[in-house]
Amino acid sequence: MNDSSTLHGAYEISADPARIDAARVHQWLSTDAYWALGRSRAKQDAAIAGSLNFGAYDASSGEQVAYARVVTDRATFAWLCDVYVSPAARGGGLGTALVDAVRAYLEPFGLRRVLLATADAHGLYAKAGFKALDAPEDWMALGSQ
Repeated sequence: MNDSSTLHGAYEISADPARIDAARVHQWLSTDAYWALGRSRAKQDAAIAGSLNFGAYDASSGEQVAYARVVTDRATFAWLCDVYVSPAARGGGLGTALVDAVRAYLEPFGLRRVLLATADAHGLYAKAGFKALDAPEDWMALGSQ
């Protein structure tokens, strides 16, 4: 994957998988993200290995402060998931900037659809152009919902 970095204030957003702090991401998600509570480190590492990964980093220290993951075939479909901004970095638009950077990275693939699920961040994703499904009754899921 080619790195594609953008700046948002004091933060750099990067698609370089080598920069991901997997231990930090696991700690955030498994202890503080309602959708991933209790996720094992092995499961998280496998998810990282099979996905496109994006991080936001403090530009002065290099410390990772946010994360997003995309599962995609790079041709027709993508699922944006595991979007997380550390509590100390919230409130300055970093989440929106991270999602915008993901959208920009995916744009050249010409994907037909990018999906996500959220219980509480509809406003954040609406800023990036996401909207409710036109025909949710057409969609089905296998597994827990």
